[in-house]
Amino acid sequence: MDAPLKPETRGKGLAASPGALAGMKVIDLTRVLGGPYCTMILSDHGADVIKIEPPQGDEVRDWGPPFLGDDASYFIGVNRNKRSIALDLGKPEGRAVLLRLLEGADVLIENFKPGAMEKWGLGYEQDLAPRFPGLIHCRVSGFGGHGPLGGLPGYDAILQAMTGLMSINGDPSTGPMRMGTPVVDLATGLYAAVGILMAVQERHRSGRGQYVDMTLHDCGMALLHPQAANYFLNNKRPMPMGNPHPNIAPYEKYKTKTCEIFIASGNDGQFRKLCEAVGRPELSSDPRFLTNGDRLVNRAALTEQLEAAFADQDGHALTRRLLQTGLPAGPVLFVDEAMAAEHTAAREMVTELDDYRGLGTPIKLSRTPGGTRRKPPAFSEHADAVLAQHGYSDAEIAALKQGGVLHTARKR
Repeated sequence: MDAPLKPETRGKGLAASPGALAGMKVIDLTRVLGGPYCTMILSDHGADVIKIEPPQGDEVRDWGPPFLGDDASYFIGVNRNKRSIALDLGKPEGRAVLLRLLEGADVLIENFKPGAMEKWGLGYEQDLAPRFPGLIHCRVSGFGGHGPLGGLPGYDAILQAMTGLMSINGDPSTGPMRMGTPVVDLATGLYAAVGILMAVQERHRSGRGQYVDMTLHDCGMALLHPQAANYFLNNKRPMPMGNPHPNIAPYEKYKTKTCEIFIASGNDGQFRKLCEAVGRPELSSDPRFLTNGDRLVNRAALTEQLEAAFADQDGHALTRRLLQTGLPAGPVLFVDEAMAAEHTAAREMVTELDDYRGLGTPIKLSRTPGGTRRKPPAFSEHADAVLAQHGYSDAEIAALKQGGVLHTARKR
């Protein structure tokens, strides 16, 4: 375990306690994004995550520029607080090391294609569960192991396309459009973390681990709200609408004198307050805008009226004033502006440790706060220490290196 951080290190998103998951051991065989995002969530809150990379390394180490040293921003952004070791699991000796590392582990998470672990003699039901009855095995895959697409590879943008997410993004002029953030991968990482913690909680009652089957397909489908709910009731194909909300008005982006803003009025009372706040109280009694249903039917006319009301306003001052009166509103910020915002700093959502900067943990616990403990690891940085911790002698470690099982430099 790392030593507790001193109080004076607070203020840059650093961990100030061992964390709610201290004592949890996670063997992480995942690469790219969904799985690593999941294990970073766990490691932020104290889990000991041992990241086992293939001899070539996690390929997102190369997904740049920008780079910090040898590693790309894509890797740096989702791999802090982990220890790295590189093993060739294609060799029987590499799989033997993995089995040694699994002793005492709470969680194994991997994102190999379904069937790969089974071919190696590491399948959950037949191989791992009998040997490690308390182990929770989470697999992150594109489509799962069964069904017409079972076993096929999946990638974020492909699943955005196949689950309907692209079809509701963009606007009528653009047609379906990929969302700018890899939302399916990130959501799968989040759902995987939830599923793992559910299995940990259930294990307190049963004493048994279980298999957690997470797919990009299922998690992408789960994000289709309210479009799926609308479709189930009206049987109409949801179409991309751009910024407006399909069920609420006003709920979209508007121009002001200084910046674009976003306004959301979730009920009639909020709409009346908004009209008063911007000096147009008569709009709330206009028959076209009395109820949310009326405003949806007459959305174009409402937008014209609100844009006129906002045209000479300072958008930053206006949205702050609206927020302070309880009305949902905010300026449309660029990423650099959001990172530099005072509230971002107050919430410690940018974390720093030496030359590392990243997004802080959004999970704020009062007694066991999480945060940054280690910088993202260099390739196989902790190989010797991890193996020594698991009983390997210096001679055995040297033999693993000599035999091409343990790698300390990336295979190119």
